[in-house]
Amino acid sequence: MKDKQHTSSHYEKELQEIKNSLIYLGVLTGKAIQNAMSSLAERDSAIARKVIVDDDEIDRLDTALEERCVRILALRQPAAVDLRFITTAIKITGHLERIGDMAVNIAEKAIALNREPRLKPYIDLPRMASLVGEMIKKSLDSFIRGDLELTEEVRQIEQATDELNEQIFRELLTFMMEDSKSIRRALMIMQVSKNLERIADHTKGIADMVTYMVTGESVRHRKLSSDEQGET
Repeated sequence: MKDKQHTSSHYEKELQEIKNSLIYLGVLTGKAIQNAMSSLAERDSAIARKVIVDDDEIDRLDTALEERCVRILALRQPAAVDLRFITTAIKITGHLERIGDMAVNIAEKAIALNREPRLKPYIDLPRMASLVGEMIKKSLDSFIRGDLELTEEVRQIEQATDELNEQIFRELLTFMMEDSKSIRRALMIMQVSKNLERIADHTKGIADMVTYMVTGESVRHRKLSSDEQGET
């Protein structure tokens, strides 16, 4: 009896460690986005270079967490609820690793933009960065709590980031049309905005995975079916 209790306790500890590791990975990716944007706002390329270097740690943690999940799947052969939890964790860590890559892309653009005269004050980009940071936190909180209300909040914020991305694109297009010398800088700023929009997409992907974990329903497939019906 004691052996079974010990095994169960150890298993619960392993599941909790997965949660803790995902939270930590989420903190690191959120910090990477924040630092990449700070580099751009403060014109401090040293901050951006640190983001690029620190991405190695995000990659290492992603690999370690995925290996831990696979090991639990192989050794524990978890039942339905835990199986969905662990497979969802594997997919979430993949999203977080790619978010880290997006932060590196922003940092690289920040370094290039910091060498050039500033094209315009950065207003909407920091707003986008703040929104995606909020999305990361809410999506991981939804995973830890199994909270579907939070997943819906993530989807609503994602729509706001799409609108900001479109607004930034239109504004920069005007700059390029009025002054051809601004084209190179405007395109790089567009790429920063696009990376933030892609981060929002990945974060929404986490929310969709949480919905699947809790309900067993694939939100992505449901939405695709709805779109197809609208086309017919």
